[in-house]
Amino acid sequence: MAKICAINGNMKTRGRGLCQGAVMAFCALIAFPVTSWGQTIGNSGVFSPLQPLPGGWIAPAQQPSIDSPRPQAPAATTAQGSPASFAAPGGGIAGPPVSVGPVAPMAPPASAPAAPANPPVVPSGQVALMLSARYGADAPYITGGLQWRVYADRPDPSGIFRLVKEDKSAAPTFVLPAGGYVVHVGFGLANAVRRIQLRSDSPREVREVFELAAGGAHFEGRVGDSKIPPGQISFDIFRGSQFEPGEKRPIVRDMSTADFVLLPEGTYYVVSNYGDGNAVVRSDIRIQAGKLTDVSINHRAAVITLKLVGAKGGEALANTTWSVLTPGGDVIKETIGAFPKVVLAEGDYVAIARNEGKVYNQDFKVEPGLDREIEVVAQ
Repeated sequence: MAKICAINGNMKTRGRGLCQGAVMAFCALIAFPVTSWGQTIGNSGVFSPLQPLPGGWIAPAQQPSIDSPRPQAPAATTAQGSPASFAAPGGGIAGPPVSVGPVAPMAPPASAPAAPANPPVVPSGQVALMLSARYGADAPYITGGLQWRVYADRPDPSGIFRLVKEDKSAAPTFVLPAGGYVVHVGFGLANAVRRIQLRSDSPREVREVFELAAGGAHFEGRVGDSKIPPGQISFDIFRGSQFEPGEKRPIVRDMSTADFVLLPEGTYYVVSNYGDGNAVVRSDIRIQAGKLTDVSINHRAAVITLKLVGAKGGEALANTTWSVLTPGGDVIKETIGAFPKVVLAEGDYVAIARNEGKVYNQDFKVEPGLDREIEVVAQ
């Protein structure tokens, strides 16, 4: 079977030409860019702010730094209905304090797309290929966010499968000469591919409906009942459950709370990174076809500001090198500065300050939602 890869919008084989059976492996062998409503977003399947989505518009979010005001929460507060937590190797939380809100339909039920108001003129020897997609058998039709590409089903002498047509509308109509084609449709990270044969003696209009069992998800982080501002938290998404064996690569990296992701129906796990310390939560989620899931992940963490002072309440000393360790000696964070800030998960720590060749240390405790300064006295 030939391998196929995407090259600047075209496909190129390595080895023999594309046979009909090769189409079955088409999706696994190529990576097409997907385009949101009006903006190219690569292969991430993530829709950024101000892009119209199936559930409406997402407003732009501010991106505060760690110095911005943070939510405060009682130490004992957790997300309502959260499952039990498990210790994760290397710190953080595995499996997960996660709250899944109501799962809403991404689009109202829709019948088959109506015929275009101005049907295209179909010359003799050509066929109008009318395409549409839905969330599954007997499911609503998808009304936006689709990327259609039509390729010739055989390579040219240089081995390239030429891109014949492309469109971003929900139900495009392509007028094509009779012959064989490969049609690919992308919807976020979900996609489908089909080989279609148009015959000159077939009806002048051919309808093809693709099934894309995909749903959407939006993520946010919380400390107790308060939201973590965007810019302080990001999410990585992996296929399958966190409890499945084997190493996995993320299919989405550094997703913001301002983003919306489209995923094939199934189970995924999310790694929520609050700050750049050890405040990490791993959560399993389930994506349903045609549904938008709001996922809220609760972190038991706080923002800690470190200061090296000559006396209690004194001015912070500049040019200080810091290390934050667990009681067992594991290094959580290393930084330099007079007032470094670090997000730390709940627990006990040791702050080590180095200044002008001298070393000082201070034990301290982190309580969820209790942001505070830790002073290390240079004595």
